[in-house]
Amino acid sequence: MKAVKLYEPGNLKVEQVDKPEISAGEVLIQVKAVGICGSDIPRALVKGAYHKGLTLGHEFAGEIVECGPDTEGWAVGDRVTIAPLVPCMECEYCNQGKYGLCDTYNYYGSRTDGAMAKYIKVHKDNLLMLPDSISYDAGAMVDPAANAVHGLWRGSLKEGDTAVIIGLGAIGLFAVQFAREMGAKEVIAMDIFEEKLVIAKQLGADRVIDSKSVDPIEALAGTKVNVVLDTSGSPIAQNQAVSITGKMGRVVFLGISNQELTLSAKAIDKLLRNEIGIHGSWNSFSDPFPGREWEYAIECMAQGKIQTEPIVSHRFQIDETPAVFEKIKNREIVFNKILIYPEE
Repeated sequence: MKAVKLYEPGNLKVEQVDKPEISAGEVLIQVKAVGICGSDIPRALVKGAYHKGLTLGHEFAGEIVECGPDTEGWAVGDRVTIAPLVPCMECEYCNQGKYGLCDTYNYYGSRTDGAMAKYIKVHKDNLLMLPDSISYDAGAMVDPAANAVHGLWRGSLKEGDTAVIIGLGAIGLFAVQFAREMGAKEVIAMDIFEEKLVIAKQLGADRVIDSKSVDPIEALAGTKVNVVLDTSGSPIAQNQAVSITGKMGRVVFLGISNQELTLSAKAIDKLLRNEIGIHGSWNSFSDPFPGREWEYAIECMAQGKIQTEPIVSHRFQIDETPAVFEKIKNREIVFNKILIYPEE
């Protein structure tokens, strides 16, 4: 089968490899669609893999084509998506049901081979059933949808709140929809790309702010903001997030920046005077594993409450994957969710 292998940063190759052999407790999945996650980009272009020759890909959906021993409840032909985290189930945080904080976890597509391949073997504990009403493309986006849910829950979003979503990649665009679904009175979306603001409006944002041409602090001066979710990871946006939050509001940092966070004197003053809470959000897992976030995301998709198709910006075949990452590196494309199709 073909698989996308990462050797060093920027060195991606599509190679012929052996089909995985499953063990007890595992199933073999034929991958129907796999997404490029924001975390895949620095892994592929900057940081490199945990081991040379890693198969990338952790956001995916597919069909079970083989079941090993001890996989009761699953059958050939089942349509599935998977939660990519493999927690140890033994550490302090796993015992609390906070699996995303596991001390010694494994991870499909990061620490063990992922789904940018025709087939992948997955343990039964990581499987989630996809209803027939959810396409494989949508199934490959349950992961970012669950991340959006987790972030909003970290911000304790409640009915009647005004929510601001900063950064309109896949997670941000899902967050716009879930904030509305969770009862937000007003959902405001911010980004620097007009194309993304248009999609956010289509998906239910009440207001959009082009923060490249408008100062969001001034634009929201008359608005009491209860929850801000930053998915961009931009230090500028992080400072803006604190600066626009109202009294007793909550700021959630979800986007990975790998940079220092420096808050302005005005932002610090507002943080103190408004008693603003700042929270980190990491992954999407809770008890019972893989978590309520995943179940809620699938349920909302199945009921047609959450749209996925407008979030997909590009589709490519597996052979095109190295070139796609090169385009991302050279900033030749503006994208939301890029889907890769491994079938030959």
